[in-house]
Amino acid sequence: MQMLSTTLLFHSPAFISGRPLLPNLAVRTFNIRKKNMLLCCSKPKDEKEWHTLGLFDEDNLRRRCFLFILVSSSIFPATAFGKTKSPYDERRLLEQNRRIQASNNAPNDFPNFIRKGFEVKVVTSDDYIKCDSGLIYLDIEVGKGECPKAGQQVTFHYVGYNESGRRIDSTYLQGAPAKIRMATNSLVPGFEEGIRDMRPGGKRRIIIPPELGPPVGPSTFFSSKQFEVFDVELLSVKDCRRRTIGFYSDVVCD
Repeated sequence: MQMLSTTLLFHSPAFISGRPLLPNLAVRTFNIRKKNMLLCCSKPKDEKEWHTLGLFDEDNLRRRCFLFILVSSSIFPATAFGKTKSPYDERRLLEQNRRIQASNNAPNDFPNFIRKGFEVKVVTSDDYIKCDSGLIYLDIEVGKGECPKAGQQVTFHYVGYNESGRRIDSTYLQGAPAKIRMATNSLVPGFEEGIRDMRPGGKRRIIIPPELGPPVGPSTFFSSKQFEVFDVELLSVKDCRRRTIGFYSDVVCD
């Protein structure tokens, strides 16, 4: 059988820029009668190879493998632990977002959004309240009267914004408030949750997460799964009743 000369280096990769990584590393050359390469934590197939390579002691092999992993982790920390954002990067993103929001004429105390891959961090003042569902809101002005109930009609104005503070919709510009009956699946889930405990005359800013948001697509003004912000002014709450005249039936709200 043909003899193969194989050079093995334990603990870590041999050289970088022509110099050894550690002073106590040694390069050993052995003649092996097999063509198989000896990996870091693999075992030779027969006892003869154990004696030839000086690795018969299993504890010795474990120590060598542990040292290899330790040295590799210190040389390549990004590969071992992954890449993380520094506080400086987060501050830079916050300042960049504020400049964009200012150029879009976003209102005062507008929330900030920092995206990290698929996760979004919402940065707000301490006055905002976060619900268990993920909804976040701020009461700008608390109204008076009773909160709307299922089946009642609510009349309200709203202004919708995207994450960058750009206005995407407004009933003020349309010239008429919106009128919707509660609990009839006519509102975005997060929007209905946000006005459910408002009182007439109240004003509230609602931050709706994507899971409570509206559908997306070309038929809507929502182009992607983003947080949406709404400034809402609840004008009135009315009771509704069903009216039947002959074969005609409808719902009337007084």
